Amino acid sequence: MGDTEKKHLLLEEKRLLSLKFFELKHDKLPDVVAYSKAKNWLYLIEAVTTANPITELRRKILLDLTKDCTAEIILITAFLDRATYRKFASDIAWETEVWIADAPEHMIHFNGDKFLGPHTAQLQTK
Repeated sequence: MGDTEKKHLLLEEKRLLSLKFFELKHDKLPDVVAYSKAKNWLYLIEAVTTANPITELRRKILLDLTKDCTAEIILITAFLDRATYRKFASDIAWETEVWIADAPEHMIHFNGDKFLGPHTAQLQTK
């Protein structure tokens, strides 16, 4: 995890290297890289406060950089609020996810029919 001044605020380099993650000194690093050992998922997260959303071009770059990674890649664009999301919504790549800080319990899935289906009765009443 890092920011523009300190690119590596928290870094578990050995773990990333064991997953065959791309070179950490690369200027294409996303803002946050998080790993779920239980699912073997690597989350690559772009925060729109410091960069642009994950566009089709950015998606291609990140997937090319992680082509040898042994974990499954999850691409997420993070926004502070819906107003900021609306400004960038048309630029977000398919097959990615969106998380909005002012509604943290929900995600927007830009991935076709993967999550298409009815909500359970319990969810519909909330």
